[in-house]
Amino acid sequence: MQQSIGSESKIYKESNVQRDNIYPGDPQGLPDDTLVFFDSGFLSKLSKHFGNGRYISYDFTKLASHLAKKQKLICKRIYYFTAPPFQSDSSTHDENIRRMKYDLFISKIKKSPLIKVEEGRVQRIKNEAGKYVFKQKGVDALIIMRLSFIPLDFPEIKKVILVSSDTDFCPVIRELQQKNVEVILYSYHERKRGTSFSVSTELIKCCFKYIKLTKEDFEVSTLHNHSKENLSE
Repeated sequence: MQQSIGSESKIYKESNVQRDNIYPGDPQGLPDDTLVFFDSGFLSKLSKHFGNGRYISYDFTKLASHLAKKQKLICKRIYYFTAPPFQSDSSTHDENIRRMKYDLFISKIKKSPLIKVEEGRVQRIKNEAGKYVFKQKGVDALIIMRLSFIPLDFPEIKKVILVSSDTDFCPVIRELQQKNVEVILYSYHERKRGTSFSVSTELIKCCFKYIKLTKEDFEVSTLHNHSKENLSE
């Protein structure tokens, strides 16, 4: 069970910590490259929250570049982790429509040479109230695997950006730290009772830095007439 953040003092690293290598750049003073990891389930939920029940349409390339620029980094590649919408054995009309929209959306974002799509699957589960709920499966494992490959696949990368809220990533984040790769976490939390948004203190502590996402981060990356991102439920 995740432990919610209780105060702002637990969010950021202590101000007296000296990190002279935060933005080393190259000898010419240029920003470092970074990789951006997007957890689509988390992004979908947050875009709907910021949109007051309506999904905010946004450009993933713009969002990744924006988040990297805020850290004085340059986005070299985007990893987008998602799952196709659930399909029953005898798929319904609505399921077919969802799959069609999903395929169209994925085909569009795959056109960007910056974006690499990694797909898990969606599982349908009946809850205690007798209603079906849908959960992504295998997506976290894909994120963990891809993060673990960074030192081998991108030995020049020393900082990566993770957009998620899952504590399951803590072990691989600590392993990356041992290999001099720092993880910058972009996430979102609320301290009000009954909220569906929380970030564990464990996840924050194991990351190099934590930044709270805002509605403005999505708004500066908006793309009108873009397909809705929420396609996995």
